[in-house]
Amino acid sequence: MDIYQKLRDMHLELPPPPAKGGVYMPVKKMNDRLYYISGCGPKIGEQNFIGKLGKELTLEEGQMAARNCILNILSAIEAEIGDLNKIRSFVKVLVFIASEVDFFDQPLVANGATGFLVELFGEEIGCPSRSAIAVNVLPGNIAVEIEGIVEIE
Repeated sequence: MDIYQKLRDMHLELPPPPAKGGVYMPVKKMNDRLYYISGCGPKIGEQNFIGKLGKELTLEEGQMAARNCILNILSAIEAEIGDLNKIRSFVKVLVFIASEVDFFDQPLVANGATGFLVELFGEEIGCPSRSAIAVNVLPGNIAVEIEGIVEIE
């Protein structure tokens, strides 16, 4: 399966790699096959998801924000390794969700990310271990930020 064809079939394209927001590496090689991807937010072009889930944003908007985070992660990975078809496994994702204190659907927001990965790569490659963590605020008041670990061929 060609990931780029799958993206085209889904009427999606990778955005440019997200701009760094500080002093860090967007993707860091851990060993011969593992790469750690720094947190990516949901901004793609003019589309962004600002505010908290359960206040300014709905669950569905949170899921779209999580999917955008994954698109930005894929773009960062591609900039580092050159070809997304080299991905052997999404090992782990950590999903941070800016939430109101009475919003309890963080796992459903995270499904917007991991469900998209499974749809794109299939369950064996695309279904990572994960955590979905509620936070008070994220940089720039974004709603979702995701970091991850990926295994490459």
